Amino acid sequence: MAVNDVEPVLQRFGRSLTDHVDDILRANAVRLTEAAALITSTWRADGLLYAAGSGHSLAAVLETFYRAGGLPFVRPLWARELLPLHGSERSTQAERQPGVGERLVLDAGVGEADTVVVFSTSGVNHVPLEIAVTARESGARVIAVTSVEASDAAPLRAGRRLHQVADLVLDTRVPPGDATWPPDAPRTAPLSSFANVVLWDAILVLVAQAEPAIPFWRSANTTGPSNAQLTQRYKSSVPELR
Repeated sequence: MAVNDVEPVLQRFGRSLTDHVDDILRANAVRLTEAAALITSTWRADGLLYAAGSGHSLAAVLETFYRAGGLPFVRPLWARELLPLHGSERSTQAERQPGVGERLVLDAGVGEADTVVVFSTSGVNHVPLEIAVTARESGARVIAVTSVEASDAAPLRAGRRLHQVADLVLDTRVPPGDATWPPDAPRTAPLSSFANVVLWDAILVLVAQAEPAIPFWRSANTTGPSNAQLTQRYKSSVPELR
């Protein structure tokens, strides 16, 4: 394909991404502010922010944890069998297995001082549903990052949908099936990971604005203060930092 043919396609694709960013930031503005307030209050109460997901939504969980510019009081809720790198078909089966999500929440000791963010585009499998329900029963607040449209179009597997059980819903507005290109018959360019990161970064921006004293991880590949003090502060409650 000639460069002259490539550039218009990339420009159209780029515009579709920027348009989606504008759309989800505008549509979720109030709820993003509420999410930032929940997370800020969690820090003030010396609680933890748990991040959960299964399948490819674990990419969003990784984005929240021990990340340059991220929050240090984040603990991931995950199991090896939920990771596609451990076995693609196995991970799909695992996220539909009753009991896994409930066990993750109970084993972690999620409590009233905590907030749980659950990433799930479809929001219909047992793991994200159980995490949300069990966390709320444990007294935690639950933020769902999901696509209401994609969820409502997906087959109901666990009795309810994530956006129906969370305290706060951030809507990624990802279409059913996730693919976005070509626009007239989408079969590639999945959008959910991109939308998850945009919404998560928007929360971090609002958290930083609301509470200037809140700590953030620094990149280990820059000069300046190290992360040692933050690691020492949180490693007892976040074992994944050890």
